Amino acid sequence: MTIAFWCVLVAGLLPYAAFAVIAGSLDPHLPRLAAQKLDGMKARANGAHLNAFEAFGFFAAAVIIAHVIEGPNAITNGLAVAFIIARIGHLVFYLKDNQPLRSACFSLGLLCIIAIFLHAAL
Repeated sequence: MTIAFWCVLVAGLLPYAAFAVIAGSLDPHLPRLAAQKLDGMKARANGAHLNAFEAFGFFAAAVIIAHVIEGPNAITNGLAVAFIIARIGHLVFYLKDNQPLRSACFSLGLLCIIAIFLHAAL
């Protein structure tokens, strides 16, 4: 297993780190309905939770495609680690309601994914 593949595992678990903030606030019978009624930090945690799921597929595809085309390599590993760091920053800044840094971390993570694809393509 490469570092990039381990990063896919971490990225797959990140949505649940955000969800842990709100888990006790939701009705287990209708959690999605209860999530719509959250406010403040709990609403932001729900947003971070959903956003982490949205980013996961694109990242996982990039890593897998890069490994199929290029094989294991240090550039893909480094970009995958940078993606995880950016996504952790995104989660933290989302919870703290620090909009400029949250958007910066989101953008950095997206650029990491694009760079993984471009590295494999070139």
